[in-house]
Amino acid sequence: MLAGAFVAQVVGALLPNTLLLAVATAVGLATDAALHRWQRRTVTLMAKAHADVTVRQLLRDLLLVVGLLRIEQQSQESVFLPVVIGLLVLYALHFTVQAVSVKVRRSRTLPFVTRNIDASALRLSSAPPSLLTRRAGHRLLAFGAPATLGLLVTAIVDDGLPSAVGVAVSVALMAVGLVRLTLHLLPSRRPVSEEEALAWLDAWLAEYRPTVGMYFSGGTTSAYQANMWLEPLAALDGRPVIVLRERFMVQKIAATDIPVICLPKVATLMRLEHSTLRMMIHPANSGKTSQILRVPTIKHAFVNHGESDKLSSCNPYAKAYDEVWVAGPAARERYALADVGIDDRDVVEVGRPQLDPVLPYAGPPTGTYTTVLYAPTWEGWDGNPGNTSVVLAGENIVRALLADPGVRLLYKPHPMTGSVDPRAGAANERIQAMIREAGRRRPATSAPTVDAAELARRTAELERATSSSFRDAADDVERMLAQGEPDSGQAAEVERAAAAWDAAYWGSFDEGQHQIITAARPGIFSCFNQADVLISDVSSVVSDWLASEKPYAVANTSGMTEEEFRAAFTTVRAATILAPAGDGVPGLLAAVRDPGQDTLVKDRAELKLHLLGPSDPPSVSRLRDAARALEQKTLLRGTARPEAPASGIPTQRDHLAAADTAEPAEAAPSPS
Repeated sequence: MLAGAFVAQVVGALLPNTLLLAVATAVGLATDAALHRWQRRTVTLMAKAHADVTVRQLLRDLLLVVGLLRIEQQSQESVFLPVVIGLLVLYALHFTVQAVSVKVRRSRTLPFVTRNIDASALRLSSAPPSLLTRRAGHRLLAFGAPATLGLLVTAIVDDGLPSAVGVAVSVALMAVGLVRLTLHLLPSRRPVSEEEALAWLDAWLAEYRPTVGMYFSGGTTSAYQANMWLEPLAALDGRPVIVLRERFMVQKIAATDIPVICLPKVATLMRLEHSTLRMMIHPANSGKTSQILRVPTIKHAFVNHGESDKLSSCNPYAKAYDEVWVAGPAARERYALADVGIDDRDVVEVGRPQLDPVLPYAGPPTGTYTTVLYAPTWEGWDGNPGNTSVVLAGENIVRALLADPGVRLLYKPHPMTGSVDPRAGAANERIQAMIREAGRRRPATSAPTVDAAELARRTAELERATSSSFRDAADDVERMLAQGEPDSGQAAEVERAAAAWDAAYWGSFDEGQHQIITAARPGIFSCFNQADVLISDVSSVVSDWLASEKPYAVANTSGMTEEEFRAAFTTVRAATILAPAGDGVPGLLAAVRDPGQDTLVKDRAELKLHLLGPSDPPSVSRLRDAARALEQKTLLRGTARPEAPASGIPTQRDHLAAADTAEPAEAAPSPS
């Protein structure tokens, strides 16, 4: 439509044809507005092809002027000279605004971003409207619209006044925007300089005196890896802090009372060397992890974001950390068998403190339906068909489950399903379509206990507790101002609101209604507590599920025999193994409903102990003890080394002087 509008404009201007010119210009404007509203990706691609909104709007206005000049009644060029000059001024102002906006954004970019910290001393303030700073295309379309419309009216009514008025209005709007933007460059309106900001950071570190921290770096979808460690981090002794590397990640971290600092540059990160920070936990490996490992005054523990039998759970990168904290003996054995350079003395068993919300097994289902949670993992980066069951077995498993009228299915695919292998994404869509169709055919058996209004109220309550609302124009500086020191008890309020939301969510459905869960809430542990049995793949979901000791099944799409599969993966040793055809589903359901047929009860209890460690002392206590011990190692670092001589390390000049005063050495014997 956009290309067609420009072609029609050219034709309308050259003929000339007033109606065609007017209609084509209006269609072009409307299409451009629609692109910026609903097709941002297309706008980006056009900009890369040097056909951005400035070029398009300039071409649109010039074609209007050409058309007007060619219309017989408007053949006097002098009439339109002021209009052309006005358009040139308009575009000059547009480019000036763009240049000033870059200057303003740079002046408002501090060397770090904070959250849950009172940073008002940095002269934080609200950001200018995004129309002036970040949305050049929207700005030109909005401010240039009066000029374009004025030219259109002139073409229709044969009068030069509308075009002159329209251009004047556009120039005035752009000039006002420039003045408003320039005011943000005044010293009183700008944040402090980089040097002053870094001095403030050093002072805050000296005053807060952090002792334990969590370091995290990752992509937009990886924040869950850090979020699962927020509560355990808060439970540690001392003064915790969260250290991030990507600015966008500051808003991805879930609600917490813990101070958050984002240090994008390595030079800024190195300032932690002079802080009181003694140890840090790491939920994930990343390319930027090596940068913090350079700091010699901090000890580092790799805690991972879940444990499974995948190769990622015994990554050789783990040898870079001072210690590797694992859940139980199985992980210790995994590292030993992998032989990736991890010293067994550096492996510390701390359990899985995140699993406290998981309810224990309370016997077979007593209601009308058996609730099955199917939670397959994603396809992974290596293309191994055994990573996920979605491609080879997912549809067969779901079909077998839906064939049982006593099954209520909860389907929770991995959020990254289909991100690498399109076949996984397509299979995921087909599975969801099957579940929706089965849900439409299933008659309602009971009324929900929670109405839609109550769920909406609980949702709004949870949103207020877990998120901060910002203007669209808000930048990092404005968010820092809005997210100063949190209200006391924020974490407790979030926990209460989340529990109330979970209860309302599950109560808002019919007892037998199938569910497709692709949003962040309800979380996987909430799904655990609803389900009677789990079907999954070789993943950390299985390890976490074993905290409940409920029955579970694992799909074998690896191509191995069942015996080889059980021998290769510790987490499946107490599972029912499902072949790709899904033939074992009826037997699995029978064992869940009749404890007499469940022959794996003892195996699950033993495997839970092997994977997650003992329940006493609690995992939180073991985690706290491990943190204390690692902090103590930091304090003792260097005490075992002998003191350097008082004279220090001799310089090259000292060596030369010693050589001059030394007795001549005996001549070495000749090789002959």
